[in-house]
Amino acid sequence: MSCILHIETSTKVCSVAVTQDGAVLFEKVDKSGPSHAVQLGVFVDEALSYVDNHGIPFDAVAVSCGPGSYTGLRIGVSMAKGICYARDLRLIAVPTLELLCVPVLLYNDELPEDALLCPMIDARRMEVYAAVYDRALKTVRPIGADIVDADTYRDFLDARPVYFFGDGAEKCRSAVTHLHAHFLPDILPLAKNMGPLAEKAFALGRFEDVAYFEPFYLKEFVASKPKKLL
Repeated sequence: MSCILHIETSTKVCSVAVTQDGAVLFEKVDKSGPSHAVQLGVFVDEALSYVDNHGIPFDAVAVSCGPGSYTGLRIGVSMAKGICYARDLRLIAVPTLELLCVPVLLYNDELPEDALLCPMIDARRMEVYAAVYDRALKTVRPIGADIVDADTYRDFLDARPVYFFGDGAEKCRSAVTHLHAHFLPDILPLAKNMGPLAEKAFALGRFEDVAYFEPFYLKEFVASKPKKLL
């Protein structure tokens, strides 16, 4: 059995959840804007109080690790590290683009067996951070910073249906008009959906070094990719 605190701050949405063996015990979400510095501490305090009052021992803290908002990721990861140090807990990193795929895979009954998933996080103008996965969440194309036009995903679209979603997808709708392109609205990275990915990492013993862990966005993109999402 595992009880995990989940923190998600990669976009304008701020959310915190507690899961135990797949069940969501606690959730707080703020979709009103990038207010992580104000809301995250309040949400985490409420989550910790809930678990402590119910006598449930935490096993780990999971944090969405990007790509995403530079400031949001720093706030979320700093909070996660602080809790891990204070309570001697293990740290789990959940890739944000994989997290976006979770509600699509769990709740979309009409998804074809050969479908590809392309989660997108908004960058600037027609740029997005995106990756392509199959239905088993196997990486078909790794994370990249894409300038989106009609040809960006054509090779995938010519072969199979591709489902685009996330806060970067809507602005790409006018550019990607291929017959196999499908756009799913209102798919957000939420802490409550981190459970399946975090629990898998926990079972496999995939933990991060609390002292040295950094968000994926900072390590891989900040030096050479669009400096957006501040």
